[in-house]
Amino acid sequence: MATMATIDLAHGALLFAVIGIAYFVRGMTGFGSGLIAVPWLAHVLPMKTVVPIIMSLDFAASLYLGGVGGKKSEWSEIRILLPFAVLGALVGAFALLRLPTEPVLMTLGVFAAIFGARNLLGMQPEGAISRLWAVPTGLIGSSAGALFGIGAPPYIIYLTHRLTDKEAVRATYSWLFVADAGFRLLLFALTGLLLAKEVLLGIAVGILPLMIGLSLGHRAHVRASRDTVMRVIGATLILSGASLVLKVMLK
Repeated sequence: MATMATIDLAHGALLFAVIGIAYFVRGMTGFGSGLIAVPWLAHVLPMKTVVPIIMSLDFAASLYLGGVGGKKSEWSEIRILLPFAVLGALVGAFALLRLPTEPVLMTLGVFAAIFGARNLLGMQPEGAISRLWAVPTGLIGSSAGALFGIGAPPYIIYLTHRLTDKEAVRATYSWLFVADAGFRLLLFALTGLLLAKEVLLGIAVGILPLMIGLSLGHRAHVRASRDTVMRVIGATLILSGASLVLKVMLK
């Protein structure tokens, strides 16, 4: 498998395109960058390089999107999710490392695809779901994020079933991710993973396509109706879930 230092022009173009597309989706829906970028980049880079790169870029994107929609953020949801997210990060970093990754990825993929289909078909519940769902959401989302860089689906499923404003969903998830990923990035920095040469180079390469993708995605988000954004979220969940299932089946 190639390292960042040995990637040729074709791999560089792939990196640029994947990150640009990933952050266009992130700008429009508020999530999806890791779900799109990690599986593709894992074909040319090791996971220990891909996950810190995308997590760092996601951290920067979340600061931007959270600032853009800061007044829409539901901090009460963040406060109840965050303790379980921190615990989930620790679980993901230690306990789940002992489990085979294939069943975890398969379960997450099926879970995301099912709820994506519900969003795509407009099958939303009449009332908000209970806040008790914050417990498994934080644990599963953050542990999957720490292991695979793809912890968004549980959070987005929870928030879209708690909040009716599309901007509130995007802003709330962004600020939650700032806190959650900040903790995970600290863990990566302490282990030296974040400071690896290929990771720092990858972050530098990704800044420009991130800015372009976020800008275009934000414009699409502002112009789109809530129903349109929910359907895009649904389609993204289905595609990302299917890609995880295929990744496991073809491994």
